[in-house]
Amino acid sequence: MSRAGRSGDGFATRQVHAGVEPDPVTGAILTPIHQTTTYVQPSVDRYRETGYSYSRSRNPTVQALETRLAALEGGADGCAFGTGMAAVHAVMLAFLNAGGHAVVSDVVFGGTLRLCRQVLTRFGVDFTFADTSDPAAVEASVRGETRLILTETPANPTLKLTDIAAVSEIARARGIPHAVDNTLLSPCCQRPFELGADLVVHSTTKYLDGHNATVGGAVICGTEEQAEAVRFVQNAAGSIMSPFVAWLTLQGCKTLSVRMDAQSAAALEIARHLESHPKVERVIYPGLASFPQHALASRQASGYGAMVCCEVRGGLEAGKRMMDAVELWSLAENLGTVESLVTHPVSMTHANLAPEERARLGITDGLIRLSVGIETPADLIADLDQALAGA
Repeated sequence: MSRAGRSGDGFATRQVHAGVEPDPVTGAILTPIHQTTTYVQPSVDRYRETGYSYSRSRNPTVQALETRLAALEGGADGCAFGTGMAAVHAVMLAFLNAGGHAVVSDVVFGGTLRLCRQVLTRFGVDFTFADTSDPAAVEASVRGETRLILTETPANPTLKLTDIAAVSEIARARGIPHAVDNTLLSPCCQRPFELGADLVVHSTTKYLDGHNATVGGAVICGTEEQAEAVRFVQNAAGSIMSPFVAWLTLQGCKTLSVRMDAQSAAALEIARHLESHPKVERVIYPGLASFPQHALASRQASGYGAMVCCEVRGGLEAGKRMMDAVELWSLAENLGTVESLVTHPVSMTHANLAPEERARLGITDGLIRLSVGIETPADLIADLDQALAGA
């Protein structure tokens, strides 16, 4: 049996081998970058015999990544996209029509809110942004015309959790697909399909790539029927991933568990340090006993992730001084990479939200988001300490 099809492999084995074979012509161990527009056909009567006709529809390098991601998540098939938002958009288009309704987590990435409120509502789609940390609130939000539930857990940037199993049970009882954005934990730490989810969404830009090298997205589908619906949108809308981005992401996946284990351990160490720091008002991290949903985090995930949020005493101005003073942490909008990053959600990732809505969701003006990289934790802590000294 081929390496890609071998059963019983552990996660670390699948992240290296799933979806790829040595090149049959040269024996090259890395999947070639099939940088081509079209594919020559053997005959008019044998059109698409190889499965490839035009790279918008299918490309071998991209397909290798899609197969690997499906293997890592435990889904039936995967579809790769040019961005994480293109992946979210494809799920919406695959399952929602004019007059349809979706329940979406109230705390989600700002781009998801913008897509729902400022784009899809123009085409007759309605949304309820529910507190999906409360299954009863999800159940109360479902209508007769509801065709999709989309949850983001942990949520960006407050790290609020959704009980995936409980929401999946609600969705299944009503025949509604439940899609989970698993970007912040990755399949290394959280497996939504094992908890009853129907689809898993990723910004591959984050932990799956992990090196600040690409922008991409993916949808992993639990059934072939769902995959067919998403792949139809992928081909029709043309929001595909390029072969080179797929190749880079394939390489990033190989070290996913190594990076996530190191980053998660460092994040816990940093969160504990900040929680005891006299200049820090509060710390948000699922691995802390003080986190309100710590028990749920321990139950539904195998790791707490590498995102830490905090608020500095002195509010926004103190937080700005701290963010401007760090040296090892880079002020930037990405997350999940080997380089440690610091982000101010109010002015960066969630700037499009009205101030009153941010306040209601817990995205305060002084909230700081830390994406912990693979640097030596003691060095990262020392840098935070010197920055906080002047805050």
